Amino acid sequence: MPSDFDQTKRKLDEAASRIEQEIKGVVQHLNDNVVPKIRNEGTHALRNMAEELRKLADRLDDTKKTSR
Repeated sequence: MPSDFDQTKRKLDEAASRIEQEIKGVVQHLNDNVVPKIRNEGTHALRNMAEELRKLADRLDDTKKTSR
């Protein structure tokens, strides 16, 4: 008959295994669904910011030209 220690160790091992599987599932979900969306939306946001900076630079150039 297994001792209390052995039973507790087995239960902890099973719990650790389940936790490890859950973590792997979460990581897989993040890699498959979240990361690609962030990359896509991140590049879109960067392109928008670059366009706004270009417009600002153009306005600054126009201001310089008109103040001379």
